[in-house]
Amino acid sequence: MVENWKESKGFLSREFEFNNFQEAFAFMTRVAFLAEELNHHPNWKNVYNKVSIHLTTHDAGEVTHKDYELANAINKLV
Repeated sequence: MVENWKESKGFLSREFEFNNFQEAFAFMTRVAFLAEELNHHPNWKNVYNKVSIHLTTHDAGEVTHKDYELANAINKLV
C-alpha cells in the first residue's frame, strides 16, 4: 500500500486539497509530466481546490505495480 492512498474496486485513489484553484491546477500539471514520463495516465477530477485521482491499469483491469509507482511519485510532489 502507498501512504494516504486507498485501494478499492480496482482503483488506487486519493483526494488532494489545496488553498485555491491555481495551486490545484499547478499540481495537476506536475502530475501530467510524471504520467507522461511513466507512460501511465490517471483518471482524475478537479473541482476548484480539490483534485481526485484514481489509478488503475486499464489493460490489466486492476491495480498493478504501474499504479503504485505513479502513486509514489505523486506523493513526492506534496
